[in-house]
Amino acid sequence: MGNGAKAAQKRERNGERNAAKGSKSQAKVNEAAKNIICSVCRQPFLVTTRAPALEEHAQNKHSKTMADCFPNAAK
Repeated sequence: MGNGAKAAQKRERNGERNAAKGSKSQAKVNEAAKNIICSVCRQPFLVTTRAPALEEHAQNKHSKTMADCFPNAAK
């Protein structure tokens, strides 16, 4: 048995362990955290998005104020 076989066995063992742990993807969590929604274009933003970014979106995309696009967003 050469080193190639040892490496293959180790990859196989690690694959079984990682499959049991589950995915570490952040995609589902990020999708659920998008609860700030522009009332004009319905684009979702993460809850951690700060007011300057929302203001920039409102000005650049719609030529409106932040209050017009995001009436429920805290300043």
